[in-house]
Amino acid sequence: MQIPDWVQDATFYQIFPDRFANGNPGNDPVNVQAWGASPTRWHYQGGDLTGITKHLDYLVDLGINAIYLNPIFHSSANHRYHIIDYFKVDPFLGDLEDFHELIREANRKGIRIILDGVLNHCGRGFFAFNNVLENKKNSPYKDWFHIRRFPLDAYSRGNAINFKAWWDIKELPKFNTDNPAVRDYLFGMTRYWLEVGIDGWRLDVPNEIDDDEFWAEYRNVVKSVNPDAYLVGEIWETDTHWVNDDHFDGLMNYPLRDAILDPLSHKAGFDLLAHVQDELLSVYTPAQWSAMYNPLGSHDTKRVMTKLRGSLARAKLAYSALFAHPGAPAIYYGDEIGLRGGLDPASRAAFPWDESQWNMELHDWIKRLTSIRKASAPLRRGAFKRLHLDIENKTMLFERSHNDKKVWVALNYSPSNQRFRVSLADMSLDAQTDFSDLLSGDTLFTENGFTEIRLAPFGARWLAIK
Repeated sequence: MQIPDWVQDATFYQIFPDRFANGNPGNDPVNVQAWGASPTRWHYQGGDLTGITKHLDYLVDLGINAIYLNPIFHSSANHRYHIIDYFKVDPFLGDLEDFHELIREANRKGIRIILDGVLNHCGRGFFAFNNVLENKKNSPYKDWFHIRRFPLDAYSRGNAINFKAWWDIKELPKFNTDNPAVRDYLFGMTRYWLEVGIDGWRLDVPNEIDDDEFWAEYRNVVKSVNPDAYLVGEIWETDTHWVNDDHFDGLMNYPLRDAILDPLSHKAGFDLLAHVQDELLSVYTPAQWSAMYNPLGSHDTKRVMTKLRGSLARAKLAYSALFAHPGAPAIYYGDEIGLRGGLDPASRAAFPWDESQWNMELHDWIKRLTSIRKASAPLRRGAFKRLHLDIENKTMLFERSHNDKKVWVALNYSPSNQRFRVSLADMSLDAQTDFSDLLSGDTLFTENGFTEIRLAPFGARWLAIK
């Protein structure tokens, strides 16, 4: 399986386009909400493609080199999963030239862009579904969908649905992907945006299209246009079925997210982190694990600081753990400055560009993590091996090794100071080896063949051999 080499060096930043930055008020809807108003599932706040382009330097400074954009296509919803036209940029976001400009400027600054691909369903305003609504059984597009009976009841509340839709939500009619014409449309759309210049796709609810032949053909289309394009599937479990030459390069690694955050939010014990590490190590090849998209937050989850009840120490530890694991770490816009919010729509608030509202300590910590990881081949490309685990005291040590270089990652998930000793002989290291903490700059000295690792409450160390 050929996985794009650039992914393991990537640090992703996910942007919900309507809420990141308003670069051109001229394309706002007439009833646009005030920027920063309490988010709803219906209202727009005016974020657009030009706003993203204007803030690329902010992302470069943060250490970002890849962007994942939630859908940008013409849609009837602010989240744009209710797609009307897959070949058109939503007018509230700008136009195709605005997207060309975003790609040009991003690429000039060393940033790749992947788009959100919604292939399972469309919106009710999609031309083919609209034709079926108008012409019923006489529509030439009736076989593009799964229709149980006519006429379609696409708008009433309470009546049973008479066509297939995602989660039986009438706004989201499900495509009949067995239909060659539907495949031609979706594959043609996929090819079109790759030729425009994107670097890959994040595939929305791909398990809803339970057809391995479809996904094999889809992957072939993508790789025929750009062999280096990244395909990442929204699969919430550890599952090798979706990571191979007939499916995707990687998955959204929600199991790792839960393993990092749940012990810090009292939803699970510390042993969950070790369990998920063991599962990932046993299920995936090293190359597959390195191609995972590793988020702590997304548009479908609570924000990190909300989940961790505002604890800066726990948030810093969570990101220290995330950036030290195999795979591409991902930051959900605003999480790096401590933006808070519960589940949708609260997780989709506008980015506050007034720096007085930022948690600068968290921002600068994440910026430091991206910088260190960028300079460290072991942290980006190294093999994973756990060296120490103490469930009772909630401490862990694991190693990332690449060629002849190693970084030890020490984590303390407890609210107390912790310490433990490591025998260098057991690690096949010279008894005189000393370590430099990449996070603090401290030196850890070896005495009598042992290194003592001391950790502050909810502390972390990234230790490189001096």
